[in-house]
Amino acid sequence: MNDKEAGTESKRADRPEDPLVSRLYGSIRYAARVLAVLMVLVIWWGVADVVYVLYSRVSTHPYYLLEISDILATFGAFMAVLIAIEVFVNIVSYLSDDALHIDIVLATAYMAVLRKIIILDYKEVSPDYVYATAALAVALAIGYWLTKTPPHRAHNSVSKQ
Repeated sequence: MNDKEAGTESKRADRPEDPLVSRLYGSIRYAARVLAVLMVLVIWWGVADVVYVLYSRVSTHPYYLLEISDILATFGAFMAVLIAIEVFVNIVSYLSDDALHIDIVLATAYMAVLRKIIILDYKEVSPDYVYATAALAVALAIGYWLTKTPPHRAHNSVSKQ
Protein backbone atom coordinates (compact mmCIF):
# COMPACT_ATOMS: atom_id res chain seq x y z
CA MET A 1 0.00 0.00 0.00
CA ASN A 2 1.48 3.41 -0.96
CA ASP A 3 1.38 6.69 1.01
CA LYS A 4 -1.54 8.03 -1.00
CA GLU A 5 -3.68 5.00 -0.18
CA ALA A 6 -2.66 5.14 3.50
CA GLY A 7 -3.68 8.80 3.69
CA THR A 8 -7.03 8.04 2.08
CA GLU A 9 -7.64 5.11 4.37
CA SER A 10 -6.88 7.14 7.53
CA LYS A 11 -9.10 9.90 6.22
CA ARG A 12 -11.94 7.40 5.84
CA ALA A 13 -11.42 6.22 9.42
CA ASP A 14 -11.67 9.82 10.67
CA ARG A 15 -14.56 10.82 8.41
CA PRO A 16 -17.24 8.27 7.64
CA GLU A 17 -18.49 8.32 4.08
CA ASP A 18 -22.09 8.74 5.21
CA PRO A 19 -23.31 12.06 3.70
CA LEU A 20 -25.28 12.95 6.83
CA VAL A 21 -22.29 12.46 9.13
CA SER A 22 -20.11 14.39 6.68
CA ARG A 23 -22.57 17.31 6.77
CA LEU A 24 -22.68 17.14 10.56
CA TYR A 25 -18.87 17.39 10.67
CA GLY A 26 -19.12 20.41 8.38
CA SER A 27 -21.71 22.05 10.60
CA ILE A 28 -19.51 21.54 13.66
CA ARG A 29 -16.57 23.15 11.86
CA TYR A 30 -18.84 26.05 10.90
CA ALA A 31 -19.96 26.37 14.53
CA ALA A 32 -16.30 26.46 15.62
CA ARG A 33 -15.67 29.30 13.13
CA VAL A 34 -18.62 31.24 14.54
CA LEU A 35 -17.26 30.65 18.06
CA ALA A 36 -13.85 31.96 16.95
CA VAL A 37 -15.43 35.18 15.64
CA LEU A 38 -17.46 35.58 18.82
CA MET A 39 -14.37 34.97 20.94
CA VAL A 40 -12.54 37.77 19.13
CA LEU A 41 -15.46 40.06 19.99
CA VAL A 42 -15.29 38.93 23.62
CA ILE A 43 -11.55 39.60 23.68
CA TRP A 44 -12.00 43.15 22.41
CA TRP A 45 -14.86 43.65 24.87
CA GLY A 46 -12.51 42.45 27.62
CA VAL A 47 -9.79 44.87 26.50
CA ALA A 48 -12.33 47.69 26.66
CA ASP A 49 -13.27 46.49 30.16
CA VAL A 50 -9.61 46.57 31.25
CA VAL A 51 -9.33 50.15 29.98
CA TYR A 52 -12.57 51.08 31.74
CA VAL A 53 -11.51 49.47 35.03
CA LEU A 54 -8.14 51.23 34.95
CA TYR A 55 -9.71 54.57 34.03
CA SER A 56 -12.41 54.32 36.68
CA ARG A 57 -9.91 53.36 39.40
CA VAL A 58 -7.37 56.04 38.47
CA SER A 59 -9.92 58.84 37.99
CA THR A 60 -11.41 58.61 41.50
CA HIS A 61 -10.02 60.37 44.55
CA PRO A 62 -7.12 60.06 45.38
CA TYR A 63 -6.27 60.53 41.72
CA TYR A 64 -3.70 58.31 39.99
CA LEU A 65 -3.34 56.06 43.03
CA LEU A 66 -4.43 52.46 43.13
CA GLU A 67 -5.25 50.50 46.26
CA ILE A 68 -4.54 46.79 46.54
CA SER A 69 -8.17 45.97 45.75
CA ASP A 70 -7.94 48.14 42.62
CA ILE A 71 -4.78 46.35 41.50
CA LEU A 72 -6.42 42.96 42.09
CA ALA A 73 -9.49 44.01 40.09
CA THR A 74 -7.20 45.15 37.28
CA PHE A 75 -5.25 41.86 37.39
CA GLY A 76 -8.53 39.96 37.28
CA ALA A 77 -9.64 41.88 34.20
CA PHE A 78 -6.26 41.30 32.50
CA MET A 79 -6.33 37.59 33.29
CA ALA A 80 -9.89 37.25 31.98
CA VAL A 81 -8.73 38.66 28.62
CA LEU A 82 -5.71 36.33 28.59
CA ILE A 83 -7.98 33.35 29.29
CA ALA A 84 -10.25 34.43 26.43
CA ILE A 85 -7.19 34.56 24.17
CA GLU A 86 -6.25 31.03 25.25
CA VAL A 87 -9.78 29.83 24.49
CA PHE A 88 -9.45 31.43 21.05
CA VAL A 89 -6.16 29.55 20.55
CA ASN A 90 -7.98 26.33 21.50
CA ILE A 91 -10.65 27.01 18.87
CA VAL A 92 -8.08 27.86 16.18
CA SER A 93 -6.02 24.75 16.96
CA TYR A 94 -9.18 22.66 16.65
CA LEU A 95 -9.97 24.25 13.28
CA SER A 96 -6.45 23.81 11.94
CA ASP A 97 -5.76 20.27 13.19
CA ASP A 98 -9.32 19.04 13.75
CA ALA A 99 -8.22 17.94 17.22
CA LEU A 100 -7.91 19.45 20.66
CA HIS A 101 -4.38 19.84 21.93
CA ILE A 102 -4.38 18.78 25.55
CA ASP A 103 -1.41 21.00 26.43
CA ILE A 104 -3.28 24.11 25.26
CA VAL A 105 -6.42 23.06 27.13
CA LEU A 106 -4.40 22.43 30.31
CA ALA A 107 -2.63 25.78 29.95
CA THR A 108 -6.00 27.51 29.63
CA ALA A 109 -7.37 25.74 32.70
CA TYR A 110 -4.18 26.51 34.63
CA MET A 111 -4.45 30.18 33.73
CA ALA A 112 -8.09 30.24 34.87
CA VAL A 113 -7.17 28.67 38.22
CA LEU A 114 -4.27 31.09 38.65
CA ARG A 115 -6.62 33.99 37.90
CA LYS A 116 -8.90 32.72 40.66
CA ILE A 117 -5.93 32.47 43.03
CA ILE A 118 -4.82 36.02 42.23
CA ILE A 119 -8.22 37.61 42.82
CA LEU A 120 -9.20 35.37 45.73
CA ASP A 121 -10.14 37.20 48.92
CA TYR A 122 -8.61 34.96 51.56
CA LYS A 123 -10.62 36.61 54.33
CA GLU A 124 -13.87 35.44 52.71
CA VAL A 125 -13.11 31.80 51.80
CA SER A 126 -12.62 28.73 53.96
CA PRO A 127 -9.25 27.02 54.33
CA ASP A 128 -10.70 23.95 52.58
CA TYR A 129 -11.40 26.06 49.49
CA VAL A 130 -7.85 27.40 49.51
CA TYR A 131 -6.39 23.88 49.85
CA ALA A 132 -8.61 22.55 47.07
CA THR A 133 -7.61 25.42 44.79
CA ALA A 134 -3.94 24.81 45.56
CA ALA A 135 -4.33 21.07 44.85
CA LEU A 136 -6.03 21.88 41.54
CA ALA A 137 -3.22 24.26 40.58
CA VAL A 138 -0.59 21.63 41.40
CA ALA A 139 -2.49 18.92 39.50
CA LEU A 140 -2.82 21.12 36.41
CA ALA A 141 0.86 22.07 36.59
CA ILE A 142 1.88 18.42 36.77
CA GLY A 143 -0.47 17.53 33.93
CA TYR A 144 0.92 20.31 31.78
CA TRP A 145 4.49 19.27 32.61
CA LEU A 146 3.69 15.69 31.65
CA THR A 147 2.31 16.79 28.27
CA LYS A 148 5.39 18.89 27.55
CA THR A 149 8.04 16.43 28.78
CA PRO A 150 9.28 13.92 26.19
CA PRO A 151 8.34 10.36 27.25
CA HIS A 152 11.93 9.11 27.58
CA ARG A 153 12.95 12.13 29.67
CA ALA A 154 10.00 11.80 32.05
CA HIS A 155 10.74 8.09 32.48
CA ASN A 156 14.46 8.72 33.17
CA SER A 157 13.75 11.43 35.76
CA VAL A 158 11.35 9.12 37.61
CA SER A 159 13.69 6.12 37.54
CA LYS A 160 16.64 8.16 38.93
CA GLN A 161 14.73 8.89 42.12
